[in-house]
Amino acid sequence: MGNAYGIDIGTSNFKMCCSDKDKILNEKNIIAIANKTELLAFGDEAYEMYEKAPEHIDVSFPVKFGVIADIENMQTLLFNFFNKINEGKKITGSDFYIAVPTDVTEVEKRAFYELVVDSKVKAKNVYVVDKPVADAIGAGLDVTKSKGIMIVNIGAETTEISVLSLGGIVISKAVKIGGNKLDDCIISNVRKAYNLVIGSKTAENLKKELGSAVPVSESFAPGFGRNVLSGLPVSVDISSDVIYQAIIDALHSIMDAIKVILERTPPELAADIIKDGVYFTGGTSQINNLEKFIKEETNLNVNIVEHPAESVVRGLMGVVSNPDFTKVAYTPTEKNFD
Repeated sequence: MGNAYGIDIGTSNFKMCCSDKDKILNEKNIIAIANKTELLAFGDEAYEMYEKAPEHIDVSFPVKFGVIADIENMQTLLFNFFNKINEGKKITGSDFYIAVPTDVTEVEKRAFYELVVDSKVKAKNVYVVDKPVADAIGAGLDVTKSKGIMIVNIGAETTEISVLSLGGIVISKAVKIGGNKLDDCIISNVRKAYNLVIGSKTAENLKKELGSAVPVSESFAPGFGRNVLSGLPVSVDISSDVIYQAIIDALHSIMDAIKVILERTPPELAADIIKDGVYFTGGTSQINNLEKFIKEETNLNVNIVEHPAESVVRGLMGVVSNPDFTKVAYTPTEKNFD
């Protein structure tokens, strides 16, 4: 068997791994194009330019809400990331496994498939795996058993909540709330509390440093931005209370969606979820005290998966290496007749 690659195309981060290498490529899913045609930078390097570029340089994320919005830029990114993971060696005829979100149309699913089929990476076979299934495998769970697994992936723009059993999705729901939404809430709350305009990178750093899903004793971190009244750049000590107030409503919305899914889960599967708890993955699940918040709200045990941002791509490698899981991978055309 040749090389196999696993790809998880996230809204904020692009993750890729290869069956014969141990490392996971995890970079920002962003591209910088100069003068409309010239590739200037991609990945983390392009993210450095985000919100700082002059007019002739377009820095953009090709994926919106988990769906590919700009196919051409996404193909350029895919090819460049592929070269990067292979350290520039020319490799053709590999198998590709792509994770696709569940709450999208067949056409949008097909776009993920065709992205690789039509790209310059010259794939031999392309398979798609439903994201929550890959997620659960990456969390070290056996998805093929007749046992209910609840997995919640809190990403950059969407949160996917799914209940799995027997290698498939019994029930799932995606809500358009994720880390970016929390950042936006932080930007508007900081503006209200301090008359300070901050950028999304500063908001993200404040979220990581001060964000907590439950009230904690007050701490401070510097926020750099522009004062609304004077128009001048300033640095202000931002309180963790302001950040908590900013993100709590969005977290409650995610919580409500989880409760809706729990209410609709068949009782036999619900019994398994009560026993094993809920598994949380996705980059945004690393918010401090998230498990306390969920436990208070639902009374269920909470398992935050190790390296939660990479569990989907690790799961794809699990599909490649474990023959028990081969059935969860398919090509989208087969699914149209289900």
